[in-house]
Amino acid sequence: MSIFDKIRNNNQTQQAPAQSTFDKSQKNVTITFAALPESLAQLQSLPEASLDTPFKAAALTLCALCAYAAEPTIGVEMLNYLRGPAGPMSNYDLSFLKDRFMDAGVYIPFSYFDGAKPENDYTPAEPFTVTISAGPYAYQNDGYATLDIRSGGADSPRQITLRQKGNQWFLWEQRVMVGVRKPKSLDPWA
Repeated sequence: MSIFDKIRNNNQTQQAPAQSTFDKSQKNVTITFAALPESLAQLQSLPEASLDTPFKAAALTLCALCAYAAEPTIGVEMLNYLRGPAGPMSNYDLSFLKDRFMDAGVYIPFSYFDGAKPENDYTPAEPFTVTISAGPYAYQNDGYATLDIRSGGADSPRQITLRQKGNQWFLWEQRVMVGVRKPKSLDPWA
Protein backbone atom coordinates (compact mmCIF):
# COMPACT_ATOMS: atom_id res chain seq x y z
CA MET A 1 0.00 0.00 0.00
CA SER A 2 1.40 3.35 -1.05
CA ILE A 3 1.66 6.27 1.33
CA PHE A 4 0.07 8.33 -1.44
CA ASP A 5 -3.07 6.17 -1.45
CA LYS A 6 -4.41 8.59 1.17
CA ILE A 7 -4.24 11.38 -1.40
CA ARG A 8 -4.77 9.70 -4.73
CA ASN A 9 -7.21 7.00 -5.68
CA ASN A 10 -5.38 5.62 -8.68
CA ASN A 11 -2.61 3.02 -8.47
CA GLN A 12 1.02 4.03 -8.01
CA THR A 13 3.63 2.66 -10.33
CA GLN A 14 6.55 0.89 -8.70
CA GLN A 15 9.58 2.96 -7.77
CA ALA A 16 12.04 3.27 -10.62
CA PRO A 17 15.14 5.39 -10.98
CA ALA A 18 14.53 9.00 -11.94
CA GLN A 19 15.88 10.36 -15.17
CA SER A 20 17.17 13.88 -15.44
CA THR A 21 18.60 16.11 -18.09
CA PHE A 22 21.22 18.53 -16.84
CA ASP A 23 23.59 20.81 -18.65
CA LYS A 24 25.35 23.52 -16.67
CA SER A 25 24.87 25.95 -19.55
CA GLN A 26 21.09 25.53 -19.45
CA LYS A 27 18.85 27.88 -17.55
CA ASN A 28 16.03 25.30 -17.35
CA VAL A 29 16.51 21.75 -16.09
CA THR A 30 13.78 19.14 -16.37
CA ILE A 31 13.81 16.20 -13.99
CA THR A 32 11.49 13.22 -14.34
CA PHE A 33 10.59 10.62 -11.72
CA ALA A 34 8.86 7.38 -12.72
CA ALA A 35 7.26 7.44 -9.26
CA LEU A 36 7.61 9.64 -6.21
CA PRO A 37 9.77 8.23 -3.40
CA GLU A 38 7.77 6.90 -0.46
CA SER A 39 10.58 6.54 2.07
CA LEU A 40 13.92 8.10 2.89
CA ALA A 41 15.64 4.96 1.55
CA GLN A 42 13.82 5.31 -1.79
CA LEU A 43 14.75 9.00 -1.98
CA GLN A 44 18.39 8.19 -1.20
CA SER A 45 18.45 5.51 -3.91
CA LEU A 46 17.57 8.02 -6.65
CA PRO A 47 20.37 9.38 -8.87
CA GLU A 48 19.35 12.90 -7.79
CA ALA A 49 20.34 12.03 -4.19
CA SER A 50 23.94 12.70 -5.21
CA LEU A 51 22.89 16.34 -4.68
CA ASP A 52 25.67 17.39 -7.04
CA THR A 53 23.54 20.14 -8.59
CA PRO A 54 21.14 22.58 -6.97
CA PHE A 55 18.50 21.44 -9.46
CA LYS A 56 18.58 17.88 -8.10
CA ALA A 57 18.25 19.09 -4.51
CA ALA A 58 15.31 21.33 -5.46
CA ALA A 59 13.50 18.50 -7.26
CA LEU A 60 13.97 16.17 -4.29
CA THR A 61 12.62 18.90 -2.00
CA LEU A 62 9.36 18.80 -3.95
CA CYS A 63 9.30 15.00 -3.62
CA ALA A 64 9.82 15.30 0.14
CA LEU A 65 6.98 17.84 0.42
CA CYS A 66 4.69 15.48 -1.51
CA ALA A 67 5.65 12.68 0.89
CA TYR A 68 4.88 15.03 3.80
CA ALA A 69 1.40 15.54 2.37
CA ALA A 70 0.81 11.79 2.53
CA GLU A 71 2.77 10.94 5.69
CA PRO A 72 4.34 13.84 7.64
CA THR A 73 6.89 11.71 9.49
CA ILE A 74 8.36 10.38 6.25
CA GLY A 75 8.37 13.85 4.69
CA VAL A 76 10.26 15.28 7.67
CA GLU A 77 12.86 12.50 7.43
CA MET A 78 13.40 13.34 3.77
CA LEU A 79 13.57 17.10 4.39
CA ASN A 80 16.07 16.61 7.23
CA TYR A 81 18.26 14.54 4.89
CA LEU A 82 18.08 17.27 2.24
CA ARG A 83 19.08 19.91 4.81
CA GLY A 84 22.45 18.17 5.26
CA PRO A 85 24.82 20.12 7.51
CA ALA A 86 22.03 22.52 8.58
CA GLY A 87 20.72 19.65 10.71
CA PRO A 88 17.15 18.67 11.49
CA MET A 89 14.30 21.13 11.18
CA SER A 90 13.63 23.26 14.25
CA ASN A 91 10.32 23.25 16.10
CA TYR A 92 9.54 26.52 14.32
CA ASP A 93 10.22 24.93 10.91
CA LEU A 94 8.03 21.93 11.79
CA SER A 95 5.21 24.17 13.01
CA PHE A 96 5.43 26.34 9.89
CA LEU A 97 5.28 23.28 7.64
CA LYS A 98 2.34 21.80 9.54
CA ASP A 99 0.51 25.11 9.18
CA ARG A 100 1.13 25.17 5.40
CA PHE A 101 -0.54 21.79 5.02
CA MET A 102 -3.65 22.65 7.01
CA ASP A 103 -6.92 23.38 5.24
CA ALA A 104 -6.41 21.03 2.29
CA GLY A 105 -2.90 22.28 1.48
CA VAL A 106 -1.87 18.75 0.53
CA TYR A 107 -2.24 19.62 -3.15
CA ILE A 108 0.31 22.48 -3.10
CA PRO A 109 3.54 20.48 -3.61
CA PHE A 110 1.91 18.44 -6.39
CA SER A 111 1.04 21.68 -8.22
CA TYR A 112 4.67 22.07 -9.33
CA PHE A 113 4.69 18.91 -11.44
CA ASP A 114 3.73 19.01 -15.12
CA GLY A 115 0.05 18.58 -15.84
CA ALA A 116 -1.11 19.59 -12.35
CA LYS A 117 -3.62 22.44 -12.49
CA PRO A 118 -6.74 23.56 -10.63
CA GLU A 119 -9.05 22.00 -13.23
CA ASN A 120 -7.77 18.48 -12.50
CA ASP A 121 -7.37 19.03 -8.73
CA TYR A 122 -3.58 19.25 -9.15
CA THR A 123 -3.15 15.69 -10.34
CA PRO A 124 0.25 15.59 -12.05
CA ALA A 125 0.88 13.71 -15.26
CA GLU A 126 2.92 10.54 -14.93
CA PRO A 127 5.81 10.17 -15.03
CA PHE A 128 6.28 13.05 -12.58
CA THR A 129 8.15 15.85 -14.34
CA VAL A 130 9.28 19.18 -12.95
CA THR A 131 11.14 22.01 -14.65
CA ILE A 132 13.41 24.14 -12.50
CA SER A 133 14.86 27.44 -13.73
CA ALA A 134 17.91 29.47 -12.86
CA GLY A 135 16.95 33.10 -13.32
CA PRO A 136 19.38 36.00 -13.75
CA TYR A 137 19.93 36.29 -9.98
CA ALA A 138 20.06 32.56 -9.17
CA TYR A 139 23.73 32.63 -8.16
CA GLN A 140 24.01 36.18 -6.90
CA ASN A 141 25.34 35.05 -3.48
CA ASP A 142 28.43 32.86 -3.53
CA GLY A 143 27.69 29.31 -2.35
CA TYR A 144 23.91 29.71 -2.72
CA ALA A 145 21.47 29.08 -5.55
CA THR A 146 17.92 30.42 -5.62
CA LEU A 147 15.96 28.53 -8.25
CA ASP A 148 12.50 29.17 -9.67
CA ILE A 149 9.74 26.59 -10.01
CA ARG A 150 6.39 27.24 -11.66
CA SER A 151 3.12 26.01 -10.17
CA GLY A 152 0.09 25.17 -12.26
CA GLY A 153 -1.91 27.27 -9.80
CA ALA A 154 0.14 30.47 -9.56
CA ASP A 155 1.01 33.29 -11.92
CA SER A 156 4.60 33.77 -10.75
CA PRO A 157 7.32 31.22 -10.00
CA ARG A 158 8.19 30.23 -6.45
CA GLN A 159 11.71 29.78 -5.11
CA ILE A 160 13.83 27.18 -3.39
CA THR A 161 17.24 28.27 -2.08
CA LEU A 162 20.03 25.73 -1.85
CA ARG A 163 23.40 26.06 -0.14
CA GLN A 164 26.59 24.46 -1.36
CA LYS A 165 29.05 22.51 0.76
CA GLY A 166 31.86 20.94 -1.22
CA ASN A 167 30.37 19.34 -4.32
CA GLN A 168 26.87 18.98 -2.87
CA TRP A 169 23.85 21.26 -2.61
CA PHE A 170 21.47 21.21 0.35
CA LEU A 171 18.06 22.67 1.09
CA TRP A 172 18.47 26.05 2.75
CA GLU A 173 15.01 27.59 2.38
CA GLN A 174 11.84 26.78 0.50
CA ARG A 175 9.21 29.27 -0.53
CA VAL A 176 7.00 26.87 -2.46
CA MET A 177 4.45 26.07 0.26
CA VAL A 178 2.44 29.21 -0.28
CA GLY A 179 -1.07 29.66 -1.61
CA VAL A 180 -2.10 28.58 -5.07
CA ARG A 181 -5.51 28.73 -6.69
CA LYS A 182 -8.02 26.32 -5.16
CA PRO A 183 -8.52 23.03 -6.94
CA LYS A 184 -11.78 22.80 -8.83
CA SER A 185 -13.27 20.37 -6.31
CA LEU A 186 -12.77 22.91 -3.50
CA ASP A 187 -13.70 26.06 -5.43
CA PRO A 188 -17.33 27.03 -4.89
CA TRP A 189 -17.14 29.32 -7.97
CA ALA A 190 -15.85 26.67 -10.36
